[in-house]
Amino acid sequence: MKRTEQSKAELPEISLINQTKRDVITMKPSKTYTLPGLLAILLVLAFFAAEKVTPHCDTMDGPVITEAKIALEKGNVTPVLKWVRKEDEPEIKKAFEKTLGVRKLSPQAKDLADMYFFETLVRIHRAAEGAGYTGLKPAGQVEPVIAAADKAIATGSLDDLAKEISTLIISGMRQRFERVMKTKKHIDDSVEAGREYVEAYVKFVHYVERLHNDALGTAAPHAKAEGKKPQPEHQH
Repeated sequence: MKRTEQSKAELPEISLINQTKRDVITMKPSKTYTLPGLLAILLVLAFFAAEKVTPHCDTMDGPVITEAKIALEKGNVTPVLKWVRKEDEPEIKKAFEKTLGVRKLSPQAKDLADMYFFETLVRIHRAAEGAGYTGLKPAGQVEPVIAAADKAIATGSLDDLAKEISTLIISGMRQRFERVMKTKKHIDDSVEAGREYVEAYVKFVHYVERLHNDALGTAAPHAKAEGKKPQPEHQH
C-alpha cells in the first residue's frame, strides 16, 4: 500500500507533451563514381538537412528513441546527449534522473516514465533543428528512402542508396527537360503555346535548382543551426 501511495505521489511530477555519357570522377584511389552517382552522394549527404524530407527521429523505432531505450536500461544518459545541444544537456539529465526514479515504482510507472523521457528528448532534439514537435509516431512509419539511408550507415556502404537516388534524379530531370524541348518547338504558335513552354521551363529550372541547393545544404533547418544563410530560390 505504501508503494501504491508513493506511485501516486510521484507520477504527477511527469507532464507528457503530446505535441510534433558520363565522365568518371575518382573519389578515392580504389573507388570511382559517375557524375550522376556523385550527385546522388551529395544529395544523400544533405539528406538529413532537408526539412521537406519526413523526419524519423520522432518514431518509436527511430535512432533517437532506440538509443534512449538502451540508455534507460543501462542507467547511463551519456549516449543520448549527442542528440541534443550542449546547452540542453542539463534538462535532459534532469529528465533522465527523474525517469530512472519513477520507472522503479511499477510496470505502469515505468511505461509512463519512459514515454516522458522519450518525448522530452525528441522535443528538445527537434527544437535544436528548428523543427516542430508533433508527438511520437508509432514504429514502422519510416519512409523507405530514410530506412535505406539508415541501412547505408549501418552497412557502411552508400552504393545501393546512391544508385537508387541517382536513377530518380536523372529520371526527374529527363522528364522535365523533354517537356521543355517539346513545348519549345511550338513556343511562337500562340500565346497559350508560349505559356505552356514557360510553365515547363520554370518547372525544369526550379527542379534543377532545388537539387543544387539541397546538395549544398542551403535550404534546411540544419543549415540555419550551423549559422549558414539559406539561398533564396530563383524566381520567375
